Amino acid sequence: MSELKALAERVLLLEKRVAQLEGRHGTEADTPLSKSVKEMSVKEFILAKRPSNDVEKTLAIGYYLEKLGGESSFNIDDIARHFILAKEATPLNINDKVNMNIRKGHMAETRSKKEKKKAWMLTNSGERFVESGFQASKQ
Repeated sequence: MSELKALAERVLLLEKRVAQLEGRHGTEADTPLSKSVKEMSVKEFILAKRPSNDVEKTLAIGYYLEKLGGESSFNIDDIARHFILAKEATPLNINDKVNMNIRKGHMAETRSKKEKKKAWMLTNSGERFVESGFQASKQ
């Protein structure tokens, strides 16, 4: 029985040492293996989803910001910056494209502002619309 107790104490000691080493060297996300996996760029995302117009591109960028960028909401500056990053022509009136998505039920205004500007988020139907390749659901 004492051998079993000694073994259990050794396992606990080793677990503590491993936890300390992991803490010293960063998280698992910092490992070279995870860095070798390249993140999808906004350009690649738009090419994969194939939006057909500026309203759909605006929705796709919002989806990208939320799902791949980890943003809970986005504002006009975020959208404009990602149009540029995607090397897409920025619409003259991004607010108009957002409002069209709101009317379709694909986006909604958030209660709080982001960087003192109006902010938006995708709705469930907006997420599904992007995920379906911009095909209307048959519900």
